[in-house]
Formats: sequence, structure tokens, C-alpha cells
Amino acid sequence: MNHIEIERKFLVKSTEFKAQATGCSHFVQGYITSPPAKTVRVRIADDKAYLTIKGSGSASGMSRFEWEMEIPGRDALALLGICEGGVIEKDRYYVPFAGHTFEVDEFFGDNEGLVMAEVELSSEDEAFEKPEWLGQEVTGDSRYYNSSLRKHPYIQWKR
Repeated sequence: MNHIEIERKFLVKSTEFKAQATGCSHFVQGYITSPPAKTVRVRIADDKAYLTIKGSGSASGMSRFEWEMEIPGRDALALLGICEGGVIEKDRYYVPFAGHTFEVDEFFGDNEGLVMAEVELSSEDEAFEKPEWLGQEVTGDSRYYNSSLRKHPYIQWKR
């Protein structure tokens, strides 16, 4: 499936979102290629696996082309073996709030301590209500892209 993905990303300032979550998935993902403009990602999410290609982002960092296809788990495991070094591991919580579902990622490994939320929108100027646990907006800040976190993990930022 392909579409233009429009989303905004935020840091999360408390764990209150966990009590509001309607589900949680565990993700392991790697990148076959991750230049700044385009990425090819392999993701295992619980018992499903996906190959995703993302294009260049808009000037605001909110919108970009995304193509994704479900693939067999054995293929995903094989592709993870040829990915660029390092993987991203995280739990994703699904939190409905005021007509939107926020996806909150709690990272592990070298990105332990980082918790980010994203909300998918129908347009870049769509208004939405923000829950109290939502912190600083980081939309368009490439340090917070998963492909960047693999290369420059959160644990290194404190040095």
C-alpha cells in the first residue's frame, strides 16, 4: 500500500499514556538503506513483518511518501541480517484521544529513556487536541527519525 503519510511527532513527558493505551506491540526494525532522503526499512511487529520504503519529506517534515507491504516473517529475519548495523527496538502503545490515535514509542537498548508520540493527520494544517502527557514537538528534527536513532542513539546525546 502506498500513500502520503502526514504526521507530527512529540516527546512524551510522563507515563500517563500507558493507562490510556488500548494496545501495545513490540517492534524490531532495521534499515537496508537510510540516506537522509529515502529509507528502506524491515520491521517485525509482534507476529507480522513489513518491508517499507519512505521517500523524501516535505519542507515541514510532516509529509512524505510511504509504501509498505506485509512480508513473511522468515523473509524479514533474513533481511534484518543484511541491514545496516544496529536495530531499533521499541514498544508501541496505541492511545486514542479526542478523535485521533497517538502512537507512543518507548525505546530500548541504546535508545533507552526516549519516549516519543506521533499522530497521523489528514492534512498538514489539521487541528487536533493534545493530551497533557504530550511534550515538546520534534516534527522535522531528523535526530528523532528512527533511521537516525540507529546511527546516533539517544544514549550518545548525553555525552
